Amino acid sequence: MTKIAIAGSGAMGSRFGYMLQAAGNDVVLLDNWVEHVQAINTKGLTVAIAGQDVQHVQIPAALPTAIKDVQDVIIIFTKSMQLGAMLQSIKPLIGEKTKVVCLLNGLGHPETIERYLPKHNIFVGITLWTAGLTGPGEISLSGSGSVELQNVAPEAKGAAEELVAMLSAAGLHATYSADVLFSIWRKACVNGTLNSLCALLDCNIAQLGRTSQVNSLLASIVAEFSAVAATEAVDLDVPTTIAHIDQLFDPTQAGEHYPSMHQDLIQHHRLTEIDYLNGYVARKGQERGIPTPVNQLITQLVHTKEALVIEK
Repeated sequence: MTKIAIAGSGAMGSRFGYMLQAAGNDVVLLDNWVEHVQAINTKGLTVAIAGQDVQHVQIPAALPTAIKDVQDVIIIFTKSMQLGAMLQSIKPLIGEKTKVVCLLNGLGHPETIERYLPKHNIFVGITLWTAGLTGPGEISLSGSGSVELQNVAPEAKGAAEELVAMLSAAGLHATYSADVLFSIWRKACVNGTLNSLCALLDCNIAQLGRTSQVNSLLASIVAEFSAVAATEAVDLDVPTTIAHIDQLFDPTQAGEHYPSMHQDLIQHHRLTEIDYLNGYVARKGQERGIPTPVNQLITQLVHTKEALVIEK
């Protein structure tokens, strides 16, 4: 039985924890939201599937500093800006053989993780699963998804393949990626369009897709992402990336979903990950002499919206 800690057990972390425990793993959910942890320990994790089948799943939850047992695997699902603080909190859980899996949205995370453990224990990737946090200890699930994963150190490919097998055994549809950096950039571009725009415009993905302005907005944002990605040896082709995003407007795909940035900013009045999406592109563009005016503006607008909403 694999000992797995989910570091950051909001909507996505709880979904992964729920599925991994159902597959027979020894899972603990770690989160800094006290009411969330208390609710899970009191009545179980409430899981609503497709808005109908409601389960109350007994799964242990704790504050990150409350447990000291070394884990076999730690899967990180914090917000990007919380990554360093979480790693500091869970240092006692990280042993010489502990594998740390980072599936966060956004860019630039491996550099942060490398301050806390060696490269051969770090694995990065993306997930296309979705989930919603409807209250303390309550998540809503719909649709299917997948995971792409790759080792940071070349010699750790075998360990990455073992993690892929573990995730797939839990129904998480994981695959090994030979070029996960491309996938991370492409997903960041998806989030840098759909997440930021849905948060600013207070709409879901399908509603955004029905606007007459969406094509122009996508073209401007993606072009800047592509230009900065090229400086990191990532070929993010603009037409192909836009076509990939267009598929998600379909209600049978992700159309009815309110992205995580909308959930954070509009629904829960929390800070967003904008600095690790559009803000990262704007910052790196400035450092590297690449114009990124659209992403600079979107970043400023989201921060302004944060100031207005969170002050209330």
